[in-house]
Amino acid sequence: MEFVVKSGAVAKQKTGLLVITTDQSGLSPSASAIDKVSNGLLSSVLKRGDLTYKAGKTVLLPVVPEAACEQLLLVATGEGKSAIKEKDFLKVAKAITAQLKSGTIKDAMICVDDIEVADRDHFWKVRQLVEAIEYGFYRFDEFKSKPAPAAALKKVTILTDRKGSKPAKDAVEQGKAIASGRNVARTLGNLPGNVCHPTFLADQAKELAKGNTRLTTKVLGETDMKKLGMNSLLSVGNGSAQESKLILMDYKGGKKGDKPIVLLGKGITFDTGGISLKPGAAMDEMKFDMCGAASILGVMNTIVQLELPLNIVGMIAAAENMPSSTASRPGDIVTSMSGKTIEILNTDAEGRLVLCDALTYAERYKPKAVVDVATLTGACVIALGHHTTGMLSNNDELAEQLLTASNDAADKAWQLPMGDEYDAQLDSNFADMANIGGRPGGTITAACFLARFTEAYPWAHLDIAGTAWSSGKDKGASGRPVPMLAQYLLNQL
Repeated sequence: MEFVVKSGAVAKQKTGLLVITTDQSGLSPSASAIDKVSNGLLSSVLKRGDLTYKAGKTVLLPVVPEAACEQLLLVATGEGKSAIKEKDFLKVAKAITAQLKSGTIKDAMICVDDIEVADRDHFWKVRQLVEAIEYGFYRFDEFKSKPAPAAALKKVTILTDRKGSKPAKDAVEQGKAIASGRNVARTLGNLPGNVCHPTFLADQAKELAKGNTRLTTKVLGETDMKKLGMNSLLSVGNGSAQESKLILMDYKGGKKGDKPIVLLGKGITFDTGGISLKPGAAMDEMKFDMCGAASILGVMNTIVQLELPLNIVGMIAAAENMPSSTASRPGDIVTSMSGKTIEILNTDAEGRLVLCDALTYAERYKPKAVVDVATLTGACVIALGHHTTGMLSNNDELAEQLLTASNDAADKAWQLPMGDEYDAQLDSNFADMANIGGRPGGTITAACFLARFTEAYPWAHLDIAGTAWSSGKDKGASGRPVPMLAQYLLNQL
């Protein structure tokens, strides 16, 4: 989608569809200008009650006499007179996107100056609008023999006053880069397991680094990992014909010597549960078990597009968890790269087994901070549903930075507690620790397991089991938490 920022009198703008907003307090400035040239058309529409004033409600006018636009979309922002809430603006953005998708027009113009969002600036409004449109127009149909016709809309113009032009242009650039990264993550998540395996993820990382002097990709295969003693990670892929990989993307955009931020993603490209086999119902959705890895590749795409002046390492611990005669058994004990031993009580608690060795490997970067992202526990879905990402950390400052970023990006997260009483649930009679701590506090005990490998640096864990994808009619990867991670990085500047 092409996005353009423009200033000028609204009634004189030639466009296929002009989008303006209003609320119950009366016509907005843009609506008043159109109402004036059209001999009171909008006033009569509102007086008739054609538009409900709840945020996101719309009415489409196919003809607007004397105005330069071909059609006009009037969007309600709410029933009050004051600045609208963030959630109402997001409803407005979603409603606009839905109308843009359903129409046959090739270009549209959106007046953004009439909308005031409480505690949010002009930049935030425009960026969220761009992200919403890019997200809404995403398509995944490469396996369809007859894809649906492409959307007609090719260009969106953001109409603002001259004062708002510069922040709007900057917001468009950021919004497009974040949305692009998020859609990369969605596509990777949506790919089937017979296409997207650990080697495929490694190839995507190599491709991203091609021709980029700031980014270098290195891939460790199973032979390399055996030499490093990464037996925990390797144990997960024992039953698969697919070779496990540790993918390392080293982006050097900051000053030489500055400590990097490490972003680590769980990349279980398909999770049967292994010997602890999952139920067959909805097992196809276990292709989404690599959405943590997908989000890392997505945010690395955003980083490259924005050329962020930071040092960042994107890591992916990739494996396929399959049952076979060579698969790990419940009760097996493995020695991790750190030297700590792990009793594998449940082979379906495999994400923490690949992440723990990667977290140990991350120490060699002497990182400023490490953030891992994983579809780790069903318990997180029970705790927070499908709306909010679970976050746990060993560092209060890092936790606060991530929560701030989640709020800024409208990509919500919530911090869960950690403590010795939870960590004790991982005690094992036969090894240094077990890989599960029982049903109570499952999200927390999983994080406590990971925390045992993160003593050398500030660390946070994002459990996206409930937010990485949707089921049912709208089944598909969400691309979260790419917006949060991108915002976290932007906030470091």
